[in-house]
Amino acid sequence: MIDMKFYALWVGFSSSCASNSNHFPPDVVFFVQGRPVEAHRFILSARSPFFKRKFETDWRHRKEVRFAREKLSYPALYSLIHFFYSDRLEISVDDMEDLVRICKVCKCESLQRIIEKELIHQKYAEYKALGDVDNAQKRFILQGVSLPDEDRLPGALNQILQISLANSTREPIIENGISELVSCIGTMHIGNFVDDLADVCVRIDKRIFRCHQVVLASRSEYFKARLSRVKDFHEGKDGLPIDTLPCLEEHDLSMEAFEKMIEYMYTDGLKDIDPHQAEEMFDAASRYLLFPLKRAVADALLPHLEMVSPAELCHWLILSDMYGVLKIREYCLDTIACNYETFADSREFRAMLLTLPPPSGDSSLRTTVPSAPGAEVNTDQVNLLDDLREKWLEAEAAELDKRDESALLFDKRLEMLMLVAEQEKSDGGLSDDIQERPITSEFPPAATFVPSEEHK
Repeated sequence: MIDMKFYALWVGFSSSCASNSNHFPPDVVFFVQGRPVEAHRFILSARSPFFKRKFETDWRHRKEVRFAREKLSYPALYSLIHFFYSDRLEISVDDMEDLVRICKVCKCESLQRIIEKELIHQKYAEYKALGDVDNAQKRFILQGVSLPDEDRLPGALNQILQISLANSTREPIIENGISELVSCIGTMHIGNFVDDLADVCVRIDKRIFRCHQVVLASRSEYFKARLSRVKDFHEGKDGLPIDTLPCLEEHDLSMEAFEKMIEYMYTDGLKDIDPHQAEEMFDAASRYLLFPLKRAVADALLPHLEMVSPAELCHWLILSDMYGVLKIREYCLDTIACNYETFADSREFRAMLLTLPPPSGDSSLRTTVPSAPGAEVNTDQVNLLDDLREKWLEAEAAELDKRDESALLFDKRLEMLMLVAEQEKSDGGLSDDIQERPITSEFPPAATFVPSEEHK
């Protein structure tokens, strides 16, 4: 569900909003009825045309904004700002009329319509009357899923992201390193890009991406650590303009991969991905401590894996095992187990066997003990060949009383394949003009693997 997907993002934002000790404190404070409400300009501008216009004009350089006591309700404003961050509205029934007025001013039209309908419904629905309960104790709760996509948090952040990416293409092409970056720093003033409210730049190769610290830090512990020392990003240069954006420089990452990475960080999803880009994305997810990105890449990659050759699937198995992408790893193991003979006839599969750690224990003595339902798996001792063996036993083994015989048959078959692979390696492979003979086996033909709903 989309609200669960954005839970981590909401935690990062709401914690920033709740604590001044956070490395990335809110950059604007509203005082209502003498009480402060802290927020980030970026979030408010993304969710409300009113706030966006105000931060571009009247409130552009203001850190504090004070509202007249009689015109605004603190609980209503606090609930609305909380909704902006979390896509979840929770408000007392007594404050709903005040919230309608605030929504009207802030141009939150879809939210305003829903609350107005709820007020009418509460007025005439007897089961909502609850005469014994004071309205101050009644709470109205609304999930963002009730709103159109463009009015929800992912859609709002995506709009800001697209503006930032468009502005990023206008940055100068840097050819001569940091010295030239500093010389052209005037083009990176905050005032020149009022539409995106970017407060940090990230240089990847020859392109400078305009980003927002609260998003980068909330989604990635790596960026949180780097941005917490943001004053050091001026590279020790004195005399820079006060409104100059700090600039991070990242290496060993392509511009295309970084753009996909921030697409996920802002929207918690990936629309599509080039399979050739997946390995770099897995690496970036590990390096930047953005581990949920691996799942998003895996989801986008799975349809492609249904059409790859055995050799390519072996490549993805090794890759997914290396980066800990369990969804891809399980898919590859299931496919190989259900089409074992097809893979056994593949030289690439046999060559892969030589690169893997041997199965645990002595295969001549080892027996297979079925795992108890719900048993915990020790992920610290995962072994691809052990797991492939278990997958094959699940798909092809005989009845439980003959499971050990099936396991021994698999072990002997695996040993034979590895001997063939060793021979092929020592011979330098078969020449092109010699036709490779298929390896005979006692196995029955394997069933074709059909991905389950879990893999899709």
